[in-house]
Amino acid sequence: MDVRNPWNGKSGRNGCFIKKQCAVSAFLVGMSLLAHAQKPAVPMSAALPDAIRSYLQVAVNNHTIAGAVTLVADRDHTVYLKGIGFRDQAANATMPADAMFWIASMSKPMTATALMMLVDEGEVKLDDPVEKYLPEFKGQMVRLTGAGSTQLVPPTHPIRVREILSHTSGLPFRSSAQPGALDLLPLKDAVHSFAAEPLTFQPGTDYVYSNEGLNTAGRIIEVVSGMPYEQFMQERLFDSLGMKDTTFWPNSEQIGRLAKSYKLDPQTKNLVDTPIDQLTYPLDDKMRRYPMPAGGLFSTAADVSKFCQMILHGGTFEGKRYVSPEAVHEMTSRQNGTLNATGYGLGWSISPGGAGHGGAYKNVMDLSLTEGRVFIFMVQQAGPWGTAQGDQMVPELERLAKDLVPLR
Repeated sequence: MDVRNPWNGKSGRNGCFIKKQCAVSAFLVGMSLLAHAQKPAVPMSAALPDAIRSYLQVAVNNHTIAGAVTLVADRDHTVYLKGIGFRDQAANATMPADAMFWIASMSKPMTATALMMLVDEGEVKLDDPVEKYLPEFKGQMVRLTGAGSTQLVPPTHPIRVREILSHTSGLPFRSSAQPGALDLLPLKDAVHSFAAEPLTFQPGTDYVYSNEGLNTAGRIIEVVSGMPYEQFMQERLFDSLGMKDTTFWPNSEQIGRLAKSYKLDPQTKNLVDTPIDQLTYPLDDKMRRYPMPAGGLFSTAADVSKFCQMILHGGTFEGKRYVSPEAVHEMTSRQNGTLNATGYGLGWSISPGGAGHGGAYKNVMDLSLTEGRVFIFMVQQAGPWGTAQGDQMVPELERLAKDLVPLR
């Protein structure tokens, strides 16, 4: 993934280190120059060869994918938006450009952005202990295992808000209290179960990818804002940005546009449809299904691009500010230091010059912060790709996307 970050140091506590101040200043100046209204989309010239479509058609033909939607944009325009292949192979239904997808962990940057709104407003501080907002975390212990024994010890410090957003808190991926599907517990109950179990390492000493951390961030949003997490997301982010197809509960019309999920049959080498095993059906059931901040959203490529362009503009979209440039800089700066080869900010995957995130079923959003480019690849596929083209697909599509933007 072409996820890159303009500053590769680790953010300090209670604000930026002095050595970051120059980088922050440069970042803010650059972002302020970018913060202007979105212009209408300008389509690619019909005379240009469609390299993305040609490449993906081969993947459809050899059963690497059933279908996909690809979007490329600069800071202000959609340069490319096309579907290819099938939304539903059995029904011979082609993939529309406005197909719906379960975006899974691409939900994480959206949740982190919502929490940063409260940081901007002074309601939350990144270096505060989580227990300040969620008292159930008081007294949480750390489970240490070694030399054939396990012991519970106090944490060197209570987990911090910054750490739950950067996978450095010690919270595991999920709690033992969660059922097989991840959407069957109310957010309050799920987070209580996180607090009731020990941390897996001392906070700030390791990096372990954790749905629990971002779900806990969602619960902080609820407690601090005084409104349900999903309502905050809808009112403060989705409605305001015009993300009309982004939801935890796709309605009947949206389900009619939902791309079926597939996986490769290793024996036949054909794609077979498969349910989303982390979610509960029917997907529009608001009585039994609960919003999952770490990975519960459904959306379209066009909706996700609006969110991405807002980040590229330093927190503004069509003249409205959502988060500050400082908040964007915090989110898109590496927060896990040298704890892991994977660069991670606050809710965002990081590499030099950019930020992004993938989802469990192989969809990807990728922002080049330095070049002002958005790349979104929407596909719905479980398990390994199983083909050489699949393994190289995202890097190759990103290369082709990079070639498109200079033509604008």
